[in-house]
Amino acid sequence: MAVDLPALTAPGPGAGQGRRAVLTRRIRWFVAATITYNIIEAVVAITAGSIASSSALIGFGLDSVIEVASAAAVAWQFAAPDPEKREKTALRIIAFSFFGLAAYVTVDAARSLFGVDEAAPSTVGLVLAALSLVIMPFLSYGQRRTGRELGSRSAVADSKQTLLCTYLSGVLLVGLGLNSAFGWSWADPIAALVIAAVAVKEGREAWRGDACCAPTFPMARSGNPAPAADAGCTDGCCAPAAHGKDQR
Repeated sequence: MAVDLPALTAPGPGAGQGRRAVLTRRIRWFVAATITYNIIEAVVAITAGSIASSSALIGFGLDSVIEVASAAAVAWQFAAPDPEKREKTALRIIAFSFFGLAAYVTVDAARSLFGVDEAAPSTVGLVLAALSLVIMPFLSYGQRRTGRELGSRSAVADSKQTLLCTYLSGVLLVGLGLNSAFGWSWADPIAALVIAAVAVKEGREAWRGDACCAPTFPMARSGNPAPAADAGCTDGCCAPAAHGKDQR
């Protein structure tokens, strides 16, 4: 059943309500797709990482678990009759997920750097990183665009979680590639520490509600996107060009 978000503007034609229903269903689809892919990604990454003693690959798999938790938080929010009331809680769940990932990966990477567990090459990890580098940008862009039009900070924050997976796929690919090609086992924990640092940054932004400057107000009843709060925003997705694309 479509969720009707509350609005802060005067009621308008029924077309606006229909548009909100379409956007809500679309967000649910992106959430379902993200959860499905990340469950597969997590199982493969954590298994391959455990076999290869790769802190970067295990961290990548744990990030997938956190992405599932993040997407589930958004799904929980949009299952309510009034999703806005659950927005802050959903953002807190996303933030804590990021912090938990950063803590675990940092400890595991430190163990690898000090020689407790030396990472072995992983062909499975290389293939997985390459696939995620191709798939995740499409899921992230679609959910971010829909979330911004709907005025949902949690949906946009979750899209940033998915976008983070794209960046981490690139970092993982470099780390595993250097280890496979040159035997540089230290590249693996270094890649893991980069993953942890980015996770802390994204966790802080989710905690503050800085979800890529998502509109403060829900979608207007007229069916047009609500005004975006861009003042002082330095996030690239808030550039004027991005607004133009999202409103077409």
